[in-house]
Amino acid sequence: MTTHYFENPDFLQHLVPEGHPERPDRLRSLNLALEHPNFSRLVRKQAEVANEDRVLLAHPESHLHAVMRAMPEEGIVQLEADTWASPASLKAALTGVGGALAAVDDVFSGAADNAFVASRPPGHHAERDKVMGFCYFNNAAIAARHAQKMHGAERVAVVDWDVHHGNGTQDIFWNDPSVLFCSTHQMPLYPGSGAKSETGAHGTIVNAPLNPHDGSDHFREAFRDRVLASLEKFRPDFIVISAGFDAHHRDPLAQINLVGDDFDWATGKVLDIAAKCCNGRVVSLLEGGYDLEGLAESAGLHILRMMKG
Repeated sequence: MTTHYFENPDFLQHLVPEGHPERPDRLRSLNLALEHPNFSRLVRKQAEVANEDRVLLAHPESHLHAVMRAMPEEGIVQLEADTWASPASLKAALTGVGGALAAVDDVFSGAADNAFVASRPPGHHAERDKVMGFCYFNNAAIAARHAQKMHGAERVAVVDWDVHHGNGTQDIFWNDPSVLFCSTHQMPLYPGSGAKSETGAHGTIVNAPLNPHDGSDHFREAFRDRVLASLEKFRPDFIVISAGFDAHHRDPLAQINLVGDDFDWATGKVLDIAAKCCNGRVVSLLEGGYDLEGLAESAGLHILRMMKG
């Protein structure tokens, strides 16, 4: 298997206040883990900044302009309760979009079997017209739309296992029968959405909420019975993973007790379905994960499983 790993030092220039969980050290810890010889075959590529109009694949022009106007010339400013910006933040966010688009292009061209984009800020809380929860632009939604528009994918699935519900992705695809959105997450927890009863206008929203303190058994049962079963039935042409690793038992922002092997297992199951229905085409985008050790372990096992297939 050929796995492309997209990175860019500009992601480290998105600065947040001291003590904020979504900090540059997240990527530093992951890159340190990737120095292990197990990752010697990983193809490292530089994500390039996307044209601003690529954001319009999933967001209205008014949202793009609002984000652009909010960027400071110096210092760090607060955009909403949890989301901050510094002078280099817009470039970092657009580079995350660019990495997602390039990853999609690589898997559809056959240059890579799958790809992982190690970007920040994350994206899955960004609703159609709202900055939220550390997120500016919804990279997963943009990647899905790009696959449809540029590569003819008729059905796209987004699998989100971040411990916080991907409300932004759900919002964007609520009325779209061509995109399946599946999420496992803790509930109750920020942002408060993600009940099983939230199924979308066409039944293509699938939520599998977990209770606080649930562990591997509950996660795997929910993932198998709701997420994997829905993927098998939907048979997507392409799969995007919103890969958050904050369900790890070490993470400070939630109370789910997963271990690294759970992310390895979930990755393998998604890859198995992708091999059956979409020539293995999977793009994984980094979302949450705020304990540095837990993030490095879990994301490392996730990427290693992608490399092995």
